[in-house]
Amino acid sequence: MNGTGGFISDEHREILQSASGSEGPASSSKSPRSTQAHGKGSLVNHDRHSRSPIDGRPKKGGCGGKGTWGGLMDTDCSYPLDSKDPNYDSSEEECAHPNATKSAPDFDAYKKKATVIVEEYFATDDVLSATNELKELAMPSYNYYFVKKLVSMAMDRHDHEKEMAAVLLSALYADVIDAPQVYRGFSNLVESADDLIVDIPDTVDILALFIARAVVDDILPPAFLQKQRTLLPNDSKGVEVLERAEKGYLAAPMHAENIERRWRVSKKTVEDVKARINNLLTEYVASGDKKEAYRCIKDLKVPFFHHEIVKRALVMAMEKQNTEDKLLDLLKEAAEEGLINSSQITKGFSRMIDTVDDLSLDIPNAQKILKSLISKATSDGWLCASSLSSLSLEPRNKSLEENSTKTFKLKCQSIIQEYFLTGDISEVFSCLEAENKTSVSELNSIFVKRLITLAMDRKNREKEMASVLLSSLCFPADDVVNGFVMLIESADDTALDNPVVVEDLAMFLARAVVDEALAPQHLEEVGIQFSGTDSLGEKVLLMAKSLLKARLSGERILRCWGGGGGSSTSGWAVEDVKLKIAKLLEEYESGGDIREAYRCIKELGMPFFHHEVVKKALVMVMEKKNERLWGLLAHCFGSGLITMNQMTKGFSRVEECLDDLALDVPDARKQFPAYVEKAKTIGWLDSSFHYGSSTNGKENGACL
Repeated sequence: MNGTGGFISDEHREILQSASGSEGPASSSKSPRSTQAHGKGSLVNHDRHSRSPIDGRPKKGGCGGKGTWGGLMDTDCSYPLDSKDPNYDSSEEECAHPNATKSAPDFDAYKKKATVIVEEYFATDDVLSATNELKELAMPSYNYYFVKKLVSMAMDRHDHEKEMAAVLLSALYADVIDAPQVYRGFSNLVESADDLIVDIPDTVDILALFIARAVVDDILPPAFLQKQRTLLPNDSKGVEVLERAEKGYLAAPMHAENIERRWRVSKKTVEDVKARINNLLTEYVASGDKKEAYRCIKDLKVPFFHHEIVKRALVMAMEKQNTEDKLLDLLKEAAEEGLINSSQITKGFSRMIDTVDDLSLDIPNAQKILKSLISKATSDGWLCASSLSSLSLEPRNKSLEENSTKTFKLKCQSIIQEYFLTGDISEVFSCLEAENKTSVSELNSIFVKRLITLAMDRKNREKEMASVLLSSLCFPADDVVNGFVMLIESADDTALDNPVVVEDLAMFLARAVVDEALAPQHLEEVGIQFSGTDSLGEKVLLMAKSLLKARLSGERILRCWGGGGGSSTSGWAVEDVKLKIAKLLEEYESGGDIREAYRCIKELGMPFFHHEVVKKALVMVMEKKNERLWGLLAHCFGSGLITMNQMTKGFSRVEECLDDLALDVPDARKQFPAYVEKAKTIGWLDSSFHYGSSTNGKENGACL
């Protein structure tokens, strides 16, 4: 054996190389034996080589050639991926990219964090928190994976989680996840349908519904279906998914409404939760099993509605005094273990104090019994009595104002429902003037709350109509602020029927600012009412501010519900009408015909918005010292086109923006009182109107 040749001779080495048809490591150009074996005149110079165009030589490390298994420790992911392979994962395409090996650790970290975000979101149902966490990852190029992961995890869960996933995708679209990333995420889902069906038998139907929902929510273009179908094999499950989405869902009549409500059928309603609370308390009284009662309370998954448990337990204890000790013991241990927090305990007792007068009709000693229950809970240390309103033993006589408020609430309901059917804003104005003749602030706030509450439970058309009506009403800003405060206070209960109540309220609040129903500083007034980072009011405020700070926020918010809310005026039409009013007044002021100006005002078809005519005309009179427009107002008032109520609103709006007007017209504060007295003299304004009566500031933004 040749000492320089290792364990085999040179002759055997040459035979082995000839048989393998390729060069091994020993035949490297650096080897001294290479020149002898393949030099001129060598017997093996013309050995056989493969005629295949594919290079079958081994890799530099001596492994991985044509027909070989590769190196023992080879972990390189540069091998070609086959989409037909049973173990194919589209996310591995990242490794196929030349630069992917450098970013592989980042992508692995992103995948782990994305999974955690999705799991936490399903546990908390907090859209804002999930949005912020995804932003903090700061890896927008990988967001397609988040889309895929969110949908694939929701597919294997209940309808509640599927609805949550659809809501989150809609909230993230454009602001956090770009359209191409959403497109790519759904594309990967369709491609992996054959793999998903192994673990989720209903993959075709569920994924098709997710795609249809994405199209309805405008986060996925309808062309996605056709384009994706051309990229898939005809026998793949992905093709079935696309066909089911197109023919089974999107082509069906009333498809948008049916798709949006598909996963909301199983959602808990307020009445359902109340019934379950009543049942669990009844069973506990009968069996005395606290563990079972606590399990039922946890299964409700409505920690924000636990005050209802407290209230119903107290009512039951007052009706059946032999159950008092047992029910108080249940509430005590629930409070001590943190199952029912202190704020929910306090809220439950406060609700009892508010309704004790009604209970007195069925339970003669209701007030005394409730006072006794409060005393026991306080002495046991699980209730803070100082946070409760005082409970008087003297029966309270309901004032006439309370009765009128209840009547107004009922009439508000019918007014708003009729408005959603007809879109007639002028009719709403007439009804409100008849019901709230003295313009009581509390009633204005109640109307704002009722309007938005009813709109949130309906489609985008009604939401748009509600925003248009709110901007047209020109309520004082404080009344609108109080209306939103009342909405946020009742949001916990609303969340049972509307899981995206925070997002809806934030959008309505931002829209009110864009429509100039509120000024930006009024957002702080809303925020002051709700302190604490975890409060629902703080979440609404932060989301509204983020919407307003976004690029092109005004245009996007105006179109948030599609515009053209089904009424004669849309969010855009209000601005158009303002421009038309300004132009017709300018034309008349420069020498136009009074009959033509009168006709143009009448053809606007917006008698509820005539205060804008009064405001702009009065401003122009004060600016140009030309009372020609004053004559136009006199003509319109005399013919009944502009009413006293619209005159009063117009003068009030000018008064509120006098600070801005004084920058252009220095003597505006001197002129305005003179015109007020003049208007009173000729009967345009009521004698009760006086300069300085408005204290609400600029409720509708700038004067001009």
